[in-house]
Amino acid sequence: MYSDKRNILQLVALLRAHGITKVVLCPGSRNAPLVHTLSTHPDFVSYAMTDERSAGFFAIGLALSDGNPVAVCCTSGTALLNLHPAVAEAYYQQVPLVVISADRPAAWIGQMDGQTLPQPEVFRSLVKKSVNLPEIHTEEDEWYCNRLVNEALLETHHHGKGPVHINIPISEPLFQFTVEALPEVRVITRYQGLNIYDRNYNELMERLEKYRRRMIIVGQMNLIYVFEKRQVKQLYKHFAWLTEHLGNRTIPGLPVKNFDAALYAMPEEKIPQMTPELLITYGGHIVSKRLKKFLRRNPPKEHWHVSPDGEVVDLYGSLTTLIEIDPFEFLEKISGALLDSRTPDYPRQWENYCKTIPEPDFPYSEMSAIGALLKSLPDSCSLHLANSSVVRYAQLYAIPPTIEVCCNRGTSGIEGSLSTAIGYAACSDKLNFVVIGDLSFFYDMNALWSTNLKPNLRILLLNNGGGEIFHTLPGLDMSGTSHKFITAVHKTSAKGWAEERGFLYLCAENEEQLAEAMPTLTQPEITEQPVLLEVFTNKNKDARILKEYFHKLK
Repeated sequence: MYSDKRNILQLVALLRAHGITKVVLCPGSRNAPLVHTLSTHPDFVSYAMTDERSAGFFAIGLALSDGNPVAVCCTSGTALLNLHPAVAEAYYQQVPLVVISADRPAAWIGQMDGQTLPQPEVFRSLVKKSVNLPEIHTEEDEWYCNRLVNEALLETHHHGKGPVHINIPISEPLFQFTVEALPEVRVITRYQGLNIYDRNYNELMERLEKYRRRMIIVGQMNLIYVFEKRQVKQLYKHFAWLTEHLGNRTIPGLPVKNFDAALYAMPEEKIPQMTPELLITYGGHIVSKRLKKFLRRNPPKEHWHVSPDGEVVDLYGSLTTLIEIDPFEFLEKISGALLDSRTPDYPRQWENYCKTIPEPDFPYSEMSAIGALLKSLPDSCSLHLANSSVVRYAQLYAIPPTIEVCCNRGTSGIEGSLSTAIGYAACSDKLNFVVIGDLSFFYDMNALWSTNLKPNLRILLLNNGGGEIFHTLPGLDMSGTSHKFITAVHKTSAKGWAEERGFLYLCAENEEQLAEAMPTLTQPEITEQPVLLEVFTNKNKDARILKEYFHKLK
């Protein structure tokens, strides 16, 4: 029988799954549930060592004997500090040592409780990875714990070998051994590079061929990639390709981009046939919350993430495989294997369904102003989208693939959107269009206090007197005093500041004025000044129009 602590069960099951079966066990009470579970499981070879200083070096000796990772487990407090010399030796000798330390609950650290000290990150730069496991109370806790352990164990042999530290808080009661078997756990594997002649490549292709519902999601990528015609044909027809405007030209063929609205309208009975069995991802951030929720609630059987750094990124909660390779090199390699494969119906199911979702035709609003600009953009230009509502509303409209789209999605904050766009435009020969909300603009208005402004800069400022996106949050009642604090209500205009900084200032308060101003904003021959068009709308009306649009989709 094993400990009933679910974080312990996850850790022990993953040690076993990753092939780490030699463990050095040191005495103590806080780590007793760990020691009991490891020492009683038949797949582990346990070595008893009383002195942690010696135990660490003993574990190094075990690891050096066959090159495989070895775990050393100690109790809480100063016991962990006694492993420090061995950890340093393992780091500089590149030995795959897994240090497992039991810990007291965080609430008791620094409260004069026995054998307590701040244990997470105690080895700092002397380990390749340090993780602090949660105590598991929810499914999300379990997923998080599983991900952290996978991350740590994968790092023992990633770009060279070395030690890692897994700290595991354990609450009382400690000695409840009521679990009969270790749980089935998700194991994340990593492939470093792919050669079409090696076993790993053949194994991946065999797994790929098992699935008929294959989806590739491409996140933000600030580049253009030209695929060979042969690759385009094979890749495009074998996968459902989903991306947003931020993906730019990094996909073979025409991707599905209106999936966010399509997911909103998707009936429950259609979800099983639209859920992928195999999900492959590359690129950076995805904006759509609906896509994230859809895949978290309906997980694929496998999720492969392809990236040059091979880091664990588990956005959809179902990651199974990391492929450390340039994504375009990966696509080139698999395209050859798809030549004789049967073409699945799944990509057409997604394409045909999403074609039934009409492009919106909003009355005068923030959304209609964005639509008017996107429909008027010249074929070759750069489009800079601010965060929050803007980047989401822009996704409701189609834009030509020749338009480059930029957005600060690294942290998705409202600060700096305007400054980034102005910096980009300062060294660009194309027209640069900035779509930005009022809070983002006024937060970063000093961006216009620059000597680097050029006539190729065109700003569409959407001013509805506050934070529009907060009105779309479900369950948030902003009546009373909370309204002004949450939505940052204001009555500010950019007119004076824009004109002071040499902009041609335009404004619109209705559909007619918007239509009249749009040609001046978008046509390069109209003016030799940078241009700012401020569109005034009503945030309550904007929210109602958007709600009605999504209601009609249902």
